[in-house]
Amino acid sequence: MKKEKEQKLYWRRLDNSAKIFPISAGKKYSTVFRLSVVLKENVNPRVLEKALQNALETYQSFKVRMKAGLFWYYLEHNPKDPIIEEEKEYPCQYINPKTNNNYLFKVTYFERKINIDIFHSLTDGNSGTIFFKEIIYNYLELMYPEVFQEERRVRKIEGYDTEDSYMKNYDKKAKSNASSKKAYILKGERIRLGAVSAIHEIIDLEALKKESKKNEATITQYLASVLIYSIYEENYKNNKGKKPIKVCIPVNLKKYFLSKTMSNFFSYITLEAEMEKDNLNTFDKILDFVKKDFKKRLNEEEIMKTMSANVKLGNNPIIRAVPLVLKTILVRLSYIEIRKYTTITYSNIGRIGMIGKYQDYIDYFLMLIAPESVEKIKCSSCTFENKMVFTFTSILNDNKIEKRFYEFLTKKGINVKIESNGVLDDISSET
Repeated sequence: MKKEKEQKLYWRRLDNSAKIFPISAGKKYSTVFRLSVVLKENVNPRVLEKALQNALETYQSFKVRMKAGLFWYYLEHNPKDPIIEEEKEYPCQYINPKTNNNYLFKVTYFERKINIDIFHSLTDGNSGTIFFKEIIYNYLELMYPEVFQEERRVRKIEGYDTEDSYMKNYDKKAKSNASSKKAYILKGERIRLGAVSAIHEIIDLEALKKESKKNEATITQYLASVLIYSIYEENYKNNKGKKPIKVCIPVNLKKYFLSKTMSNFFSYITLEAEMEKDNLNTFDKILDFVKKDFKKRLNEEEIMKTMSANVKLGNNPIIRAVPLVLKTILVRLSYIEIRKYTTITYSNIGRIGMIGKYQDYIDYFLMLIAPESVEKIKCSSCTFENKMVFTFTSILNDNKIEKRFYEFLTKKGINVKIESNGVLDDISSET
């Protein structure tokens, strides 16, 4: 009885990053990302439902709904059960709370695949992965009790919290390092309204590591360079681009600051490739630029500047005093302009590790990010065992950039397998 009363009273403020998402989000700009796992056997939906319920008992920070306050949105305990459905929609669609028992995430399944779509106000990709892994662990334990009854899984949940780690770590004196230059925007005809193309390039990780090492680059640097090169060859040159190709790369701040939060705690760096000015017309030149730009931007001092500028904006007394209704109008108008400062986003959440025998039941993981009207393609990647999956989610009616990316890697001797949701023709059938 006491626990029920505590849950009814439970509420929390949105973290500094989360504040902006419900104000700016809508059907055309969902701010939703998806994590998926492809198993080696078809999914049992009843077992999945129980696995999710168990995961919510462990991570109750996900068992919430969003409410509108006078000045900001906030989160409170959600007494309802989550809905699990067979996958029917395109990935990363806007999550309508009214049709989802007010949850900010949605779990679906199809054949061997389990998906979780997460509204970014709830958490980021790093913490979302922790919650998703808990669902998978629970599912496999419930599905195969005879296999896992002796498996002693250590749950590292005692120390997690929901603090706003931005407020704890930002520097009031740090100066903004934001660029004033607008970005090149991808050109092309769009596919039908509401449709999203998802193309997954499943890459041999060991071969990719060798090629990256040969070029004295990290995997993220190497793939970011291939992405810029593919955009340059297939979209920029043909449309006589003049503005820089700007690639936004999210950064997990837990690698730089002490935090155990399950809320958002990420920032970003933005690579700014001046293709014409710096004569970046070959892959080697682009890779050299990317490595130098990473060194310049991916350090604690520069990351602190970006993070602190965003926190100070959210803490501005004038902005805080504006009623939520008016904030929503102003933010949505300003976001039309803000999004013009990025060509494309590439998020690499890295290795997704599963312990012991659990690995044997998994083929690979996926991550997808919602594209939108300005950033018509968004990219993401994750790794499991020897498979790195690089995913393009797109609303463009061609796959030339995806195809160029695929061809570049395969010409380097890297084995790449293609899978897609069928919205556009499969690349492998064209090559």
